Amino acid sequence: MRRSYLAVLLALVAPVLANAQAPNVQLVPKEAERRVDVLVDGKPFTAFLYPANLPKQVLYPIVAASGTPVTRGWPLEPRPGERVDHPHHIGLWFNHSDVNGLDFWNNSDAIPAAQKNKMGTIVFRGIDSVKSGKGAGTLVVRSDWVTPTGKTLLHETTRFVFRASGNARTIDRTTTLAAIDTTVTFHDNKDGTLGLRVRRELEQPADKPEVFTDGSGRATAVPVLNNEGVTGHYVTSEGVGGDSAWSTRAKWTTLSGTVKGEPITIAIIDHPKNYNFPTYWHARGYGLFAANPLGAKDFTKGQKVDDFKLAPGQSTTFRYRVVVLTGPTTKDQIEQQFKDFSK
Repeated sequence: MRRSYLAVLLALVAPVLANAQAPNVQLVPKEAERRVDVLVDGKPFTAFLYPANLPKQVLYPIVAASGTPVTRGWPLEPRPGERVDHPHHIGLWFNHSDVNGLDFWNNSDAIPAAQKNKMGTIVFRGIDSVKSGKGAGTLVVRSDWVTPTGKTLLHETTRFVFRASGNARTIDRTTTLAAIDTTVTFHDNKDGTLGLRVRRELEQPADKPEVFTDGSGRATAVPVLNNEGVTGHYVTSEGVGGDSAWSTRAKWTTLSGTVKGEPITIAIIDHPKNYNFPTYWHARGYGLFAANPLGAKDFTKGQKVDDFKLAPGQSTTFRYRVVVLTGPTTKDQIEQQFKDFSK
């Protein structure tokens, strides 16, 4: 009887003790700098950036538990030896390249003025909630998807949950898009939707130059650079690895490599409630790591075309988890993350 009582008592006390030992995840709004810093026990994890000169909002940088940034520095904070292609690839972002004929994905300050009328902008509208806490913190923000003439196509509400535990850093992004007074069509295109651009060491080694063309025919050359220290490798939940991961469907994909002798794994996890689950992977060896449920035409070589529509007043929600792990990582760990996220 006594042992039973102690077992019950320990079961009640254990979560309290675990929470007391959890790191403090602190969110620090800096309105004048148009950012919200996310700290773990006072050390940088990431920051939500919403500067007026960026055509979207991003999380940048993203820092592993060891203090190593996993995101590319360029164009905000260039590092020696990095690639300088695709200036619209900044940190972690969410958008799409063909929404009612407008390109939200490729928009950046590198777009010529004559092309700006083809670009959409995600305009920051406000912060609804900021909450710090033991083990996790949350941020809720609002923005609008706007045409070059100033018309709002979509209202966006996004909830971020930032978690820290041991060698793990986790970001859950839940984004709801609501059409206003016009039918909004996400035309089938490979350039979307949740995107992450990683640092040089986490790219896959390349032995030949590439030229990548977006939906509007704009070509970007990606040259071969020195591969010393470049160790990245993709693996999907279905066991597809390397460059072959591109265009395949899977419930999650990992990108693993070594930075300054430290093993690092980044996982992007899809959610069963998302449209077109399991998602297609727009995972490029040069460091673009993206989940795109809205690009079937390119990914299936034309066997399937899937334009996704929202009628006026309709909404849809996209849910993703990004996990950054330091040290050796197993498939079972990522699978457990998927199960936890799917609940």
